[in-house]
Amino acid sequence: MIAAQQITKKALTRFLRENLKGDPVIWAVMLFLAILSILVVYSAASSLAYRQMQGNTEYYLMKHSLLMLSSFGAMWVAHTIDYRYYAGLSKLALWISVPLLLLTWRYGLTLNEASRWLTIPLINKAFQPSDLAQLALIAYLANMLAKRQHNIDDLRDTLAPMLGWCGVICGLIALTNLSSAFLLFITCMLLMYMGRVPVRYLLSLTLVGLLAGSVAIYAGQRGETAMSRLTTFAKGELPFQTEQAYIAIATGGLYGKGPGNSQQRNFVPHPYSDFIYAILVEEYGLVGGIVVVLLYLVLLYRGIRTVSQTNRAYGGLLSAGLSFSLALQAMVNMGVAVGLGPVTGLPLPFLSMGGTSLLFTGIAVGIILSVSRGDIDESIDDLQDQGISNRYK
Repeated sequence: MIAAQQITKKALTRFLRENLKGDPVIWAVMLFLAILSILVVYSAASSLAYRQMQGNTEYYLMKHSLLMLSSFGAMWVAHTIDYRYYAGLSKLALWISVPLLLLTWRYGLTLNEASRWLTIPLINKAFQPSDLAQLALIAYLANMLAKRQHNIDDLRDTLAPMLGWCGVICGLIALTNLSSAFLLFITCMLLMYMGRVPVRYLLSLTLVGLLAGSVAIYAGQRGETAMSRLTTFAKGELPFQTEQAYIAIATGGLYGKGPGNSQQRNFVPHPYSDFIYAILVEEYGLVGGIVVVLLYLVLLYRGIRTVSQTNRAYGGLLSAGLSFSLALQAMVNMGVAVGLGPVTGLPLPFLSMGGTSLLFTGIAVGIILSVSRGDIDESIDDLQDQGISNRYK
């Protein structure tokens, strides 16, 4: 019996080593977040499932579990691909994203007074084009910064394309989702700073962002809502959802009420997405909340450390940019739940219930893992200088 167990253990270890490459710490963090997500979403969405699914409280458990498996599948596929391929695909994805974002703004599926989803024909499933646009913009900026290091202050050939794409993509996303656009803009600023863009040009990017944001507030769908939330936060007033999240966090104590024992899930709006962190703290306590914060910080650290470990600028910038994006969104979501910022409506990456957000988070982490693998296929020509990346210049 012991011999059989040892053989099974060795076979499993060999299988994992051969199929799950890259940073093992990142794999462990994502697995832990996935298990925790399934547990918390099952609890937070049980009341919704009971009301809408004729008492079938396991409906969202099964749906979310399948989506989580799909996300891990996307992560695995993305991590097996040489990350240099994403440099060439990023420009094409940007050009595809522009009409999709415009279509979403004018004809998208409306929810909570904002049209952020497009319905895919035939399969009748909705997705957010902003998720594709964010991933594409970060990959494009990382590629441009890596390619143009020798003339990083060239306004026409280097900075103008980067500033232009940042303004266009962030501005289009802001038409329907100001908070996502703002976080993407901050990520772009950080990435360009890491890419040694002179500060004076970063100030130019700030002006581009202010212009795009002003247009979005005036012409977009969420301008009035955003200004109202900012005003409410500045005055120190508590919106209903924040007040209910406070109650959930305060009653959770140090160790929480235990899995599935949340009471505020019946009162907090969107307890399975926007305010899932409040439900998590209520059930798992302050200890559970701190553990989740540390997991995102570990993910950020492991993603950034590739900058010093890889000898390819593109890989380091790509990994750092994606890590910044995920960590910033996580910190903002958790900060909103504890009252450190105005209500935004951003999900908690890889914890909140969702569709395309889970899928694209899985792809982003898969790309980070691809960079962390380090085993570059030398038969592939440098895509930063030739090949597929040149087709879309």
